[in-house]
Amino acid sequence: MNFPDYKTSVKWVLVLASFLIVALILWNTNQFFKKFKNEERLKMEILAKAFENFNNPDLDVDISLENMIIENNRSIPMIITYENGDINRWANLGIPYTKKFTALSEKDRVFLFRQLKKMKAENEPLIIKYKRDNTEVIQKIFYRNSDLLNRLKYYPLGLLLILLLFGTIIYLVFQQNKIAEQNKLWAGMAKETAHQIGTPLSSMLGWVELLRLEDTDESIVAEIEKDVSRLNTIADRFSKIGSVPKLTKHDIVKETRNAFDYIKSRSFKQIDFKFTANEDQPIWVDMNLQLFSWVIENLVKNAIDAMQGKGSLSINVYQENNTAKILVSDTGKGLPKRLHKKIFNPGYTTKKRGWGLGLSLAKRIIEDYHKGRIYIYKSEIGKGTTFMIEMKVLQEDEVNA
Repeated sequence: MNFPDYKTSVKWVLVLASFLIVALILWNTNQFFKKFKNEERLKMEILAKAFENFNNPDLDVDISLENMIIENNRSIPMIITYENGDINRWANLGIPYTKKFTALSEKDRVFLFRQLKKMKAENEPLIIKYKRDNTEVIQKIFYRNSDLLNRLKYYPLGLLLILLLFGTIIYLVFQQNKIAEQNKLWAGMAKETAHQIGTPLSSMLGWVELLRLEDTDESIVAEIEKDVSRLNTIADRFSKIGSVPKLTKHDIVKETRNAFDYIKSRSFKQIDFKFTANEDQPIWVDMNLQLFSWVIENLVKNAIDAMQGKGSLSINVYQENNTAKILVSDTGKGLPKRLHKKIFNPGYTTKKRGWGLGLSLAKRIIEDYHKGRIYIYKSEIGKGTTFMIEMKVLQEDEVNA
């Protein structure tokens, strides 16, 4: 058995053990409930016998024990009725037995009738028979479960809620630890990548200068220099993962255009690129230039992949109130509603080849670092998808500061 299989087996054993423990607790509580209910029934039977003896007309009989039994019933609520259903006596119901039922207020009488209805539903009545003036009197004792028994009845539910809460807390703690470990791993990989890129990048800068000295066509050298500069930007981006980036004031229209143009110049000619914005009116926001351009490039590349290298791709940048908005639209495959949030999860991808990191990093860059929002504005299967980025616009005094 390999280690992952072993971990899975341990998890299932723990889940099964938890269910067995809960089942044992429920069964044990049910047995206690039945036992206490039978004991309460026995107490009420003794109480009924005490009432019969208490009402015995023989004056020579000692009824002190019966009186003590009746007086000491302080836990089980009960109502005694005549054979015809009229209420004669009650106990432990919050209404002192100091006057006749007919002398009680209407509110108290209604309360006793409601309690009597509950008692009839809960337990079979106990019958009392005794003679008075040579006439047989029949009464019924109705009772309901004591407060202690009711609490025991709902104890398993409370226990299950506590176990559920405890399990949820443990799950969330482990989930957060897992996410933290994943973030640490990705940050370490990113920094190591940046470090590895740095060494050959320095050499490439030297080779560019040598090409110039050899009178190589300047247009070729310029393009190579652009790509070397791009590699340097990528290395800088990777080095910033895992640390809080520094935000500076930039025109979001201009920087979005720059990232858009770079991808456009290196993409398929069958794609119709369109950029819409009032480029004469800057929209100033606080951003980290390298990370923001990474987000735009990710969205554009995803759009190109979704269209399989053929279609229309547009970016629209505008300001609405105090928010800068960027719409990135494509005419690709589109996404079902159920995936609109899921695609931002780390490791999730709809591509056959991919790590599922691009959109999760874009979400983290925009929402965690820039305090903005990124989400799917709309998407329709077979017609395309539109992503929306929202970022706070700097006020005039902040721009001039």
